[in-house]
Amino acid sequence: QVQLVESGGGLVQTGDSLRLSCAASGRGFSTYAMGWFRQAPGKERESVAAISRDGGATGYAPSVKGRFTISRDNAKSTVYLQMNSLRPEDTAVYYCAAGPIWTMRISAYNYWGQGTQVTVSL
Repeated sequence: QVQLVESGGGLVQTGDSLRLSCAASGRGFSTYAMGWFRQAPGKERESVAAISRDGGATGYAPSVKGRFTISRDNAKSTVYLQMNSLRPEDTAVYYCAAGPIWTMRISAYNYWGQGTQVTVSL
């Protein structure tokens, strides 16, 4: 029902900022909660941030709280992840996903993008 495409990843240095975008196509973007997740080589996929369908509620993993901000623009069918004060530990493939409820739980999300690589060097 919805297709997701992430963009904005790249190679940056410690302390730099990036803004990831996730563009949605198909009907009903505003009816979905959205989340950002990441997976580093050899590690489990982990939740990063989530936002309710109207943007009124957000949640963050403790490791990124205060540094990352999730937002959405329903008129543009796009969700963003602003990442500040990046650290090498943030290096991962970042995925956006859509689901029926606002949650940090990975299994609740039904639709996934292809991912975008973020690499943070020292």
